[in-house]
Amino acid sequence: MHRYPYSMGEEIVGEQLVDPFGRTVRDLRISVTDRCNFRCQYCMPAEGMQWLPREEILSFEEIERFARICINYFGFDGIRLTGGEPLVRAHLPELVERLALLGVDTALTTNGATLRMHAKALAEAGLKRINISLDSLQPERFLELTRRDELDRVLDGIAAAVDAGLKPVKINAVMMRGINDDEIVDFAEFGRDKGLTVRFIEFMPLEAGDVWNEDLVVPADEIVEKINKAIPIEPIVRGSEPAERWRYLDGKGEVGVIASVTKPFCGDCDRVRLTAEGQFRTCLFAVDEFDMRSLLRSEANDEEIANAIVDAVGTKWAGHSIGQVNFIRPSRTMSQIGG
Repeated sequence: MHRYPYSMGEEIVGEQLVDPFGRTVRDLRISVTDRCNFRCQYCMPAEGMQWLPREEILSFEEIERFARICINYFGFDGIRLTGGEPLVRAHLPELVERLALLGVDTALTTNGATLRMHAKALAEAGLKRINISLDSLQPERFLELTRRDELDRVLDGIAAAVDAGLKPVKINAVMMRGINDDEIVDFAEFGRDKGLTVRFIEFMPLEAGDVWNEDLVVPADEIVEKINKAIPIEPIVRGSEPAERWRYLDGKGEVGVIASVTKPFCGDCDRVRLTAEGQFRTCLFAVDEFDMRSLLRSEANDEEIANAIVDAVGTKWAGHSIGQVNFIRPSRTMSQIGG
């Protein structure tokens, strides 16, 4: 058994959680639902998704407890809520308030379609930062990619996030060869005009289909080159963040590129994930999961759950091996894992 200090008043004095490769884990991604109001082509099929029964989804109390254990025992300093589409989960501001009271940075990733209805309540609950997924600024292309005619609502949701005082507001754009890579500079200009940080993401093998098409990847270097040619930029030191960051030389904001395929950043990874039904994953591309829901719904105490987290992180691998012969594609899609 692992040993942890017991409670000292309201706080538990813990220790850092270090994986077998010396990386300190401090960032928790929590999926609150596998459901989504979009049907993005690279994420899920148009029809036929089997949603998790509601009784299998973690409650807000269970999510809060797990997050508290990660913070109190291991000093986690960041939580990001994901889905599916997290805003389809009823009463989400209540969960945000619970997590914000734990005293760590709390963020959210959303498709933005219903953000106008929720942005103010989320900000008042304690949400500080938000990422909004948006893969095209062209209405017809947006419809084709998402199978939903919702671009205007997403753009309005972005404006609502800014109005609510969320900062920074980041736009996540997955670039795909021959599909939307002609919009790279358009996205850069959009971010500059609106005061947003655009993050370009290389296409990854988490699509709904059975075949991983590497030809769809637009390399980070190509994205940076196109932006720099149109609007000069210079690099910013990244640290453990997934995005390489670049600032515009004229001082008008910055842009990021997440090169999961061509320049994996696994060596600096500090993230772990909890799926909507309570499965713990040490990597987005992990093939193994660890059942935390059973522990949370049993008589296990916090220390026993902390021990289970340590054991799981002890299996974290060096990297995902995308593009190598030993790469194994996860059996679940992004919406089922949590983005």
